[in-house]
This record gives sequence, structure tokens and C-alpha cells, in this order.
Amino acid sequence: METKWRWMLITAIAPIAWGSNYFVMGSFLPADAPLWGAVLRALPAGLVLLCFARKLPKGAWWWRAVVLGTINMSAFFALVYVASQLLPSSIASMIMAASPIVMMVFAVSMLGERLRVLPVLGAATGLAGVVLMLATGAGAIDWMGVAASVAAMALASFGFVLVKRWGSDVELLPLTAWQLVGGGVVLLPVALLIEGPMPSYDGPAIAALAYVGLVSTALAYLAWFAGLRNLTAGTTGLIGLLNPVTGVLLGTLVAGEVLTWQQGVGMALVLLGILLGQSARRPRSE
Repeated sequence: METKWRWMLITAIAPIAWGSNYFVMGSFLPADAPLWGAVLRALPAGLVLLCFARKLPKGAWWWRAVVLGTINMSAFFALVYVASQLLPSSIASMIMAASPIVMMVFAVSMLGERLRVLPVLGAATGLAGVVLMLATGAGAIDWMGVAASVAAMALASFGFVLVKRWGSDVELLPLTAWQLVGGGVVLLPVALLIEGPMPSYDGPAIAALAYVGLVSTALAYLAWFAGLRNLTAGTTGLIGLLNPVTGVLLGTLVAGEVLTWQQGVGMALVLLGILLGQSARRPRSE
């Protein structure tokens, strides 16, 4: 049990780092170059990790790295950007909060994991907490934005479970590096074609890109894939609910927003849902 909690804490690095992206990217990075932002998030981070891994893919892992990188990085980053442009962040976050349930469903069909009552109850409780925390009575909903957000959530859920299925025989560092490089390489020509040459960035934007690339991408995905390797997919997905919690807390601590009682109750429900989900047994070693 002590080992499980250690892996949970390591995994929590990922959603906390991702939650900080809302503030960093919104405050310091230009909104008119999303594809270049995604390329500069994935490719440098992957190359840095590849320098440490010092190992290239072999055999089937050449195409697997491209497939996983496209699903988990390229397509996901692009869809999240579309959703962020068309939807209030609260609505997009609430849709993404359904990810633990979807990951559990994929894990049943792809990994043979069993659905257990308490983890499912935990996912439902956490989702209710996110809805309560982020419900703001936003105006008209753009259904194209909803479709993009649902697609991003489903794609990432599938991609993460696919990492767990394929990646058991690959060391964590190269596994993460290959996906980031693969995703960045796939997205690079798309960025050139649609947005033209890479834009120039000022000092704060370069610092923000360094943070997003090294902390919110390289470190975060290492922690997340470590969780997928050592915990069930459902348990890992539940820990991901810390993402919107981090966003709300940063808004309160950094941007001076007021934390309401509704948000406080929602956070409590999210934490309760995560705790309920920890009844799932650790997967057997491959």
C-alpha cells in the first residue's frame, strides 16, 4: 500500500503541472499560433528526453511512436486548442473530467481490467465535484467546441490506455521521448502549412515555453506514464482530476480570483472521488 501511494504522488505531478498551463499559456504565449505552440511544446521536450535516453526505437516501435505521439500529443493538443477557443474553460474542463470513466471502459476492453464499484463511484463523485467547482452559468454553448472537447477527451483516454498496453516492455524515458518527438514531427509540417514560419517570441514567452516544455510536458508525461505503468488505468485517470483543481487554485492564489464555497465543496468532492478510487488493486507485473 505504501508503494501504491508513492506512485500516486508521482502521478499527481502530471495533472498539477497541466493545470498550471492555463495560467502560463494564457498569460505569456500568443493565442494566434497554437500549432507552433504545440510543436514547441512537444518536440524540444522530446529531444531533451531523447538525449538522456540515448535509445532509438526498434522494429514496430518506429510506427508505434508516431501513432502514440499523434494521438497523445499532436491531435490532442490541436483539439484542446479548438475547444479552448470555442468553449468557456469551465465547460471544456467539465467534459475532460469524464476521462477517468472513459479510461476505465477502454481498460476493460483493451487490458482486461475489472470494473470495481468504488473506483466507478469515485469517478462519478469526482466528476460531480468538477461540475460543481466549474459551473458558472456560461452562455450559449458552441457544439463544435463540445465535439472537439469530447474528441480530445476520448482520444487521450484511448491513447493513454494504448500506452499501458504497448509500453510494458519499454523503459519509461525512451517511451516518453519517442512519443513527444513523434508527435512534434507529425505536427511540424502542419504548423508550417497552416501558420507559416515560426513566430518570434519575446523573453517572457521563451521562459513560458521552457516551463511548458520541460515541466508541463517532459516531466509531466514521465510522471503520468509512470503512473500508468504502476497503477490501474482507472486509478491513474482519477488522479487526473487534480488538473482543474490546480487551475482553480492558481486562479485564486496568482490571479486574485475569489474562491467560492461552491468551488470549495467541489474540490472536496474531487478529492473524495480520488480517494474512493484507490480501492482498485495494483495491476499484476507484466
